[in-house]
Amino acid sequence: MNLERVPNEEKLNLCRKYYLGGFALLPFLWLVNVLWFCREAFLAPAYTEQPQIKSYVQRSAVGLLFWVVVLTTWVTIFQMHRARWGELGDYLSFTIPLGIP
Repeated sequence: MNLERVPNEEKLNLCRKYYLGGFALLPFLWLVNVLWFCREAFLAPAYTEQPQIKSYVQRSAVGLLFWVVVLTTWVTIFQMHRARWGELGDYLSFTIPLGIP
């Protein structure tokens, strides 16, 4: 979709939908929102809906950063301690690596 051809009200509506969709444990939507609407929020000439779009983009970026930190922390902890967790670590693993822990 080319955002240049979309009316400003529709841009705001779409940006809001992606922002709210991120709260459904879909942080990928926040990434899409930030990448897709960054130019509209910060570089485009001023228009009525721009401050709201800018707010949604900024909040999406904060939410995305939060999820990146949380997921990175979880992956790091899991990779470092999976073997020590014994049976629980095996239940949480999709594949059980072979070898000596």
